[in-house]
Amino acid sequence: MENQQKAILSAARALADAVYAGHHLVITHGNGPQVGLLALQSQAGPAGGAMPLDVLGAQSEGWIGYVLELALSNAFPEGAAVVTVLTQTLVDGNDPAFARPVKPIGPVYEEEAAQRLQALQKWPMVKDGKGWRRVVASPKPLGIVEILSIKRLINSGVTVICAGGGGIPVRAGADGKLVGVEAVVDKDLTGALLARQAEADFFVMLTDVPGVYLDYGGKEQRIIASGGPKAMLAHAAAFQAGSMGPKVEAACAFVQETGQPAAIGALADLTEIIAGRRGTQISPQGGKISFHYPDAVEPRSTNAAGGFAKLYF
Repeated sequence: MENQQKAILSAARALADAVYAGHHLVITHGNGPQVGLLALQSQAGPAGGAMPLDVLGAQSEGWIGYVLELALSNAFPEGAAVVTVLTQTLVDGNDPAFARPVKPIGPVYEEEAAQRLQALQKWPMVKDGKGWRRVVASPKPLGIVEILSIKRLINSGVTVICAGGGGIPVRAGADGKLVGVEAVVDKDLTGALLARQAEADFFVMLTDVPGVYLDYGGKEQRIIASGGPKAMLAHAAAFQAGSMGPKVEAACAFVQETGQPAAIGALADLTEIIAGRRGTQISPQGGKISFHYPDAVEPRSTNAAGGFAKLYF
C-alpha cells in the first residue's frame, strides 16, 4: 500500500497541473496487479469461496478509485469535484478471446512458482519479461453501460474516474439482462472506447516509458515523436502484444474514428506531452513516422491553433 500511495500522489500532482492549466479530465486506470492480488487472496480462502473475475474487477475499481479520488481531491483547486463511477463494460459472450486467454494479471513469478500455480489452480501462465504471469480472457469492449451518467457528470464540470481496469465485464443474456463475465477487459481499448463515447478531444495514455519505441531493447532503439495512424499501424508487429501493442492500437483507433489526436508517454512528462514536445503524438494530419532526438524535439503543430479545451486520460 505504501508503494501504491507514492505512485498515486505522483500521478495526482501531474494531473493537478493539467487541471490548473484549464483542462477538463476524465481519468481511467489499470488494475492488473491489484486484481491479480485479489484473485490470490480469494483463492486462499475457504473452499468454494473464490470470487469470479468480474467481482474482483469491481473490487479493484473501487479500491483504486477511492485512493485516486482522495489524492486528487487534495491536489485539485478548492471546490473541484471528483467522482468515481463503478463502470460496466459490455462484451460479446461469444468473443473468441474466451478460448485464448492472453491478458496478464497479478504479480510476476519465477518459473518454479508459476508451474506450481498452474498445476494447483489450473491458471494459464505465460512468459512476461524475466518471469511468468497468469493470463485470463480479454474480450473486446463493445460499450460503456454507464456512459450517459458519466457524460452528465462531465457536463456538470466533475472530474470523473471511471472504467478502471477496463471496466467490469458484462454480457447480455438471452433475456437481454446483463450478467457478469469471467474476464478482464483491456484497459487501453476500453479507454479509447470511453474517450470516443465521452466525446473527448484528446486521448492520452500515461505509462512508465517516454513514448513508443521502435527496436525496443536493441542498439537502434528510438522513440517515435509523431506519426499518423496508418504509419504507426504499419509497425504493429514491432510493438509487444502485452504492453505497448494495445496502446498503439487504441490510440490509432481513437484518432481514426474521431479525427482527434492521441498521445502515449510518461506520467512525469505530462505537461510536455500536452504541449506536443514529448511522448509519441498520433494525429489525423500525421504522415510518416518521425523520431525524438535529444537536441531537436518539435512541438505538435495542432497545438499552435489554440490548444485543447478538454483533455482525456
